[in-house]
Amino acid sequence: MDTSCTKPSKKMPLSSWKLVLVLILFFAVYMMYVALQQYGVFSVTNLITVGAVSKAPICHMPAVSHSDAPFFHFPKPVTYNRKECACTPVRFFAILSMQRSGSGWFETLLNSHPNISSNGEIFSVKPRRSNATSITRTLNRLYNLDWYSSAAKNECTASIGLKWMLNQGLLQHHVEIADYFNQRGVSVIFLFRRNLLRRMVSILANAHDRAVKQLNGTHKAHVHSEAEAAVLAKFKPTINTTLLMSELRRADKMGREALKHFESTRHLLLYYEDLVSNHTKLMDVLDFLQLPRKKLSSRHVKIHTEPLANQIENWGEVYRALNGTPFESFVKDDYRR
Repeated sequence: MDTSCTKPSKKMPLSSWKLVLVLILFFAVYMMYVALQQYGVFSVTNLITVGAVSKAPICHMPAVSHSDAPFFHFPKPVTYNRKECACTPVRFFAILSMQRSGSGWFETLLNSHPNISSNGEIFSVKPRRSNATSITRTLNRLYNLDWYSSAAKNECTASIGLKWMLNQGLLQHHVEIADYFNQRGVSVIFLFRRNLLRRMVSILANAHDRAVKQLNGTHKAHVHSEAEAAVLAKFKPTINTTLLMSELRRADKMGREALKHFESTRHLLLYYEDLVSNHTKLMDVLDFLQLPRKKLSSRHVKIHTEPLANQIENWGEVYRALNGTPFESFVKDDYRR
């Protein structure tokens, strides 16, 4: 007689299967939460239950034309919360200029507007402009409202930008920068001087003061009183007429190249002389940035107000060197203010 027997198979109770399925589902939800949290979808501080998505405010584009829409942004800074201004649209801008072209004065005017924050020459620091990647990283931080400077306003800033000199990596990396401006909706403000000879006088005078520090042992590139301006204006540089034409051509070429490289951007061209003689030009800037018109002010005091004939030591040589050249207007059609 065969005494062997077959044991019946044991089936897992239905309740046990339900428990396993619940555990698997819970684990899947948890893993999804961890993965999404790494990409910033969930905010730990705003979670009430596992898997609850933080509710960011839904911002609506203001009533602007289709062509203007790419220039309105809603940054989400990581260093602070914009709070009730999270849906205040922000315009991005960049002032492209050359040293001693009035950009310092112009920037203080813009910063006197309660809604504008212009953050100076960020790219005067060489590592920030060492390559296209470092430039992009710096710009991203600025336009995300995470750049802190003395010009920083508050969470309700409506327009943010910087002052960028042409010789600070701008022309060297112009292709990548122009692409960035177009992709991110950055508006460009060109600020140049028509009279490049006056710019040269300003450069030489500034270099002289940096060396001798005429104001109580302190160098000042900009002054806030007429008394200080009078002290600095006493210096009359002697200009090397042998190099004069080549220097003027170089500055003129640099400005023309910048206009060509960034012609595809949304831009506004300004000249320092026009801003000085016609303050309504400042309202054109506010209109360009699509901001409310406000009276703008600056504590900067102009240093060189005399005719160039009174501000250049070897004026006769300079006049003869430029007379009959493409730059003769610099000595014949000079302005005083």
